Amino acid sequence: MNTHPEQDALAADAADPGRRAEFLIPPAPAGAPYPETAYFAGNSLGLQPRDAAAAVQAELAEWSGQAVEAWFAAERPWVTYPALLREDMAALVGARPEETVVMNALTVNLHLLMATFYRPEGERVRILIEDTAFPSDSYAVAGQAAWHGLDPARAVVRLPAADIPAYLAAEGGTVALVLLGGINYLTGELLDIPGITAAAHEAGAVAGWDLAHAAGNVPLSLHDWNADFAVWCTYKYLNGGPGAPGACFVHARHLSGGADPALPRLTGWWGTDERVRFEMRPDRDHVPAADAWQVSTPPILGLAALRAALAVHAKAGMAELSARSRRLTGYLESLLAPMSGGPIELITPSDPARRGAQLSVRVAAGDAAGLAGRLHARHGVLADVRNPDVIRFAPVPLYSTYHDCWRAAQALAAESV
Repeated sequence: MNTHPEQDALAADAADPGRRAEFLIPPAPAGAPYPETAYFAGNSLGLQPRDAAAAVQAELAEWSGQAVEAWFAAERPWVTYPALLREDMAALVGARPEETVVMNALTVNLHLLMATFYRPEGERVRILIEDTAFPSDSYAVAGQAAWHGLDPARAVVRLPAADIPAYLAAEGGTVALVLLGGINYLTGELLDIPGITAAAHEAGAVAGWDLAHAAGNVPLSLHDWNADFAVWCTYKYLNGGPGAPGACFVHARHLSGGADPALPRLTGWWGTDERVRFEMRPDRDHVPAADAWQVSTPPILGLAALRAALAVHAKAGMAELSARSRRLTGYLESLLAPMSGGPIELITPSDPARRGAQLSVRVAAGDAAGLAGRLHARHGVLADVRNPDVIRFAPVPLYSTYHDCWRAAQALAAESV
């Protein structure tokens, strides 16, 4: 049983409150010991910012009051609405504004960027991914290999993250694309993004990153790290809401000369220069920005909710969030570590430099879903399950509390015996 006094957790919250007041916290189930949920599923769906509803309502009012004219006459004209998110999004991932665009959803964006950056030729045809890559990434790279007439079983190489640098050194001449998750979704391990990017380039390969679990979670410097491209969703640590638009990064060296017209792209109307878009020309006008990869009309209501969320992140800044993340995650680890090796096993790296706001617990009995259900129903502690035996706890620094962590440890001890 957790022996840390509850009062210590409450005192820590008083001294280090985060920005919980800016979010809506779900109520706990009836019968739980506390009125609010101790929410640890922000690595699956982040909580709703209090300002999100008003932001969406403002655009609904524009729709009802102006209809189609709101594209140009709204207080925030819809035709340029994605640009309102550019600065804040770029700051979160360490990019230049012109390298960043909000559009589509993660896997759609992954396919759009692989259409540009995965160019198999000769012996250089392989795509290198983690053996525990998120399934969607596995499906996407297999689909790309097949699209190019290759056998995915041969073209896609799956390896443990620790083996990737050695493989690139030995077999790099056969690798066209390295596509990895910045943070492994299952274990919470933060990969060496700059080091692996450099190793990929040394081998002559393209370096792309899925930052679904890294954006808004850990400090990133995509431009300085020289990544070729990256994609991420915005509904996890960025709190954009269910199905919120995704985002992309394309390094500036690929953008010169109007997004380098020689680069192959799957193109659409929204990827043309906005200054001439409505002249309805048959040929596209290139823009020297990641905007060139846009295809379709942006979803204004989704962007409105995301804009409200990014405003909270901008006020906090990644330095504040990262520091609080280390404190919260370290505190939760101190509570769970005494149980590790018994009914549970912590599988996230203990080094704070190798993880973000996530601790993954492997359940010895193997019934992660059953245990997580009891944690929620009986204790009001909501965590994320990855079957068959992993429960992921994400103490998100924006809104999680030390008392949430204390409750999680109490509940896990009570239900794991």
